[in-house]
Amino acid sequence: MKTAARLDDLPFENHYAQLDAAYYSRVEPTPLTDPELLHFNAPLAEELGLSADAARDPGFTAVLSGNQRIAAGSYIATVYAGHQFGQYVPQLGDGRALLLGQVRDADGGLRELQLKGAGPTPYSRFADGRAVLRSSIREHLCSEAMHALGIPTTRSLALIGSSLPVRRETLERAAIVCRVAPSHVRFGHFEYFYLLQRWELLKPLADHVIDDHYPELAGFPNRYAAWLTDVVERTAHLMAQWQSVGFCHGVMNTDNMSVLGLTLDYGPYGFLDAFDAHHICNHSDEGGRYAYDQQPMIGHWNCSRLLQATLPLLDDDADKAVEIANGILNRYPAAYTDRMMALWRLKFGFLSAQEPDRDLINRFLNLLDRGKNDFSRCLRALSELDAPDARLPPLRDLVTDRDGIDAWLVDYRRRLQFDGEPDAARRQRMLGVNPKYVLRNHLLQAAIERAEAGDASEVARLFEIMRQPFDEQPEYEAHYAAEPPPDARHISVSCSS
Repeated sequence: MKTAARLDDLPFENHYAQLDAAYYSRVEPTPLTDPELLHFNAPLAEELGLSADAARDPGFTAVLSGNQRIAAGSYIATVYAGHQFGQYVPQLGDGRALLLGQVRDADGGLRELQLKGAGPTPYSRFADGRAVLRSSIREHLCSEAMHALGIPTTRSLALIGSSLPVRRETLERAAIVCRVAPSHVRFGHFEYFYLLQRWELLKPLADHVIDDHYPELAGFPNRYAAWLTDVVERTAHLMAQWQSVGFCHGVMNTDNMSVLGLTLDYGPYGFLDAFDAHHICNHSDEGGRYAYDQQPMIGHWNCSRLLQATLPLLDDDADKAVEIANGILNRYPAAYTDRMMALWRLKFGFLSAQEPDRDLINRFLNLLDRGKNDFSRCLRALSELDAPDARLPPLRDLVTDRDGIDAWLVDYRRRLQFDGEPDAARRQRMLGVNPKYVLRNHLLQAAIERAEAGDASEVARLFEIMRQPFDEQPEYEAHYAAEPPPDARHISVSCSS
């Protein structure tokens, strides 16, 4: 793969722009005032075929801030709908995002580049089309943190800041992230055309996704059913991965659900600090619809909306289409449960699958829940336990219920001895799946406040730490792996985040 020294040297394509105009609007970006490159994702750039020096070219920042056009770019904003907090909104769309085009990565896969915060589009609904520095930092950092955790996600190539003031709850600074993903197509894209009863437009959209990302289904009989089955299973697996690291999305509307099973749209997200199964990370979610323990069920419900919106693809006979869709949807519970149990067994160090495992795992989580003990730190401490060691483990100091954890540890050690794996090998496996570092809200808030004051160094530091979440990194342990201080344990995030 030839390395490009400039962003404009990449061989851009745009398959979405080849669809009918009903799917999008052509929009030029609104230039960002006084743009400044605050952070550059060099590892991702390398995957895209950009050199490490590409960001030094003034044209890099100019293009990603909307001040210079890519010659081969086809700037478009796509239209979609969605169920927001359970209520159907008939038209949404890319209200502050523009698709530049696609490039081929080192493996030949397609990656879309999208500018988020590039100004108003026909779908902005009277808004300014801008993103603020606060939310842009949150997305730029978390998308890479999730990638490092092995969780499917959109990513961010660059964070561009500006002196341009924008009004939210207060006056803030504008920013742009260059979001990168194989596709940004959402469940809501299909809902839009289905509920308008423009069913003839569903097939070309599905064909676009399948042709670009499921080439193995070319000429496959019932390929739409095969594709949707994969979407449902990917979504179930994604929910299991979120739960396993304590990630709360905060706004799981169908317009924020990817048809490739990616984590999409980082708004009011949060990683669990004190474990609370009912934790609500988004203070706009007054009813707790998207609480931590509700995410798997919401994933299932969202898949049901996608399947409803694609019924015309499944069969010309309406009853037969519903039967096929129900069969696909019914695969979700087992896909979620199987992946969730497999992940928990990895995190608890079990080599084999035994019937009592579920109860043992739930007892541990219930101990954390009752004491509101730190989720990530307790699982990391569990990784360091020696099965036959009679000494009191560090984990015991992290769990409020000492008697409860002592009784549990007796059963846990017995379970480990059943597998008969050497402690060193088990410990190594567990340390590779239980992160020491997660992107906690108080760490983000500190980086945001410094960046708003003109110092982006903490953004760069967090980026590097979170790229290696399973490594010890002893120089950062005392601050970045610690529980949040008391005055930072209830940082509030909302849909404007």
